[in-house]
Amino acid sequence: MNKPNTLSRREAMRWIGSLAAASTLPAALPAWAQAKYPDQLTKLIVALPAGGSVDMIARALAQRLQTASGQPWIVDNRGGGSGQIGMPAVARAAPDGYTLTVSPASFLTTNKSVFKKLPYDPEADFAPISRLVNQPMVLVVKDRQKFPTVAALVSAARAAPGTVTYASSGDGSPQHLAGLMFESRTQTKLLHVPYRGGSLAINDTIGGQVDVMFAVMPEAVSFVQTGRLQALGVMSPKRSPTLPQVPTMAEAGVADLHLSAWMALLAPAKTPRAIIDQLNRAVSTAFDAELRAKLAESGIEVATSTPEELQQLIAHDIKLHAELVKAAGLVPQ
Repeated sequence: MNKPNTLSRREAMRWIGSLAAASTLPAALPAWAQAKYPDQLTKLIVALPAGGSVDMIARALAQRLQTASGQPWIVDNRGGGSGQIGMPAVARAAPDGYTLTVSPASFLTTNKSVFKKLPYDPEADFAPISRLVNQPMVLVVKDRQKFPTVAALVSAARAAPGTVTYASSGDGSPQHLAGLMFESRTQTKLLHVPYRGGSLAINDTIGGQVDVMFAVMPEAVSFVQTGRLQALGVMSPKRSPTLPQVPTMAEAGVADLHLSAWMALLAPAKTPRAIIDQLNRAVSTAFDAELRAKLAESGIEVATSTPEELQQLIAHDIKLHAELVKAAGLVPQ
């Protein structure tokens, strides 16, 4: 599999930098005023390689919390194993608020169904802090002559089951789950090609090594806007304001195909509630109207929550995704 190209990496860093430049936060947010925490470096572990949308959100959040708290915040990328390297590192960390994770939904929900055994428990090993954002999914292709529409893709997949390839950021990832949903709704069989992260997957989709990708919006939008990828449909009830010309999957002929990849901030289990509440307030303030507008340009919806709401969401999606994986006949690895 190819390494990420420099253009994709440069674009990702420019995007992160633009978020930081947009910040007009005061020197200290109320959540940090006269607080003993934090008084040293805080680490945000991202269990994915740098350059993808989860990494982008983590870095944007770290920059704003560093500005607000007056203490250093860094992002530590520990990709590989569909989260099974980075997530256990957070679960085993001291519950003192100085090691946190920005996680995609899949590492907390779908992984429990697609792997026989995980080196962490998504519900028992973490203390939810807040959901951060939702990301709609978009079906993209490199070659529109080969797949001009969703209907053409469905026809090709039915004519030769298991030959149309789709990229994902790993087993159990949102892209993988979207592919399973597509197969279920269209009665087709695609060939899943997992990568170690979203940037790697989308690079090979651009390069033509794989046929299609069910991508999260921020990873694909710039490539769609510049014509390097073609968008066939968005997996949401309504068209995206970011790509208004792209039909919904229902408009493209596939009903009931909705998926939004959310991200969340979590701490190790047994982190003191006072720290959890302080972080929750700081996150809510950090995602102000200015940052919301900037994120919306890339198709990202801010969706902060209480710790209890995030805990309920994780439990709900674990059950929902288990039903989907079982219906798709996917055998846990």
